[in-house]
Amino acid sequence: MDLAIERLSDVTLGDFADLLSESERLGSRIIRRLVEEWGNGANRFDRPGEVLFGARGTGRLIGICGLNHDPYAGDERIGRVRHLYVLSTSRRKGMGQQLVLHVIQAAQGRFDELRLRTNNPAAARLYEELGFRPCDDSGDYTHLAKLATLPKQVV
Repeated sequence: MDLAIERLSDVTLGDFADLLSESERLGSRIIRRLVEEWGNGANRFDRPGEVLFGARGTGRLIGICGLNHDPYAGDERIGRVRHLYVLSTSRRKGMGQQLVLHVIQAAQGRFDELRLRTNNPAAARLYEELGFRPCDDSGDYTHLAKLATLPKQVV
């Protein structure tokens, strides 16, 4: 399968259809939130430093991951990894890792720290393998990474 990871800016709600359908069937609201916020303009990943990446294979969107300013931090130098989701048929092939690496690369020079929230053990392991530390004492994030301290192979 040909795979391309690209910055998404001109996508339609229909581009998210496969991701939305599967995520909801599996009981996740992560893509529903993305679609709603994209559709009403609340979050188009278009502030300085923000980006939404998509992985395309066989002409359709099969994975997604975004970077926003962290709305809970009150600090413009703290970013938030958002909406990582890969279709189940494409998991365990390194796509999630590649999407997060693209986000980390995009954050360089703009953010000092990245935060995220996940309750998915597999996703937590992925983030930890990439240098994010678990944080049990924060209510608005479960993992963080100081960009300056990430291993060189990550950035």
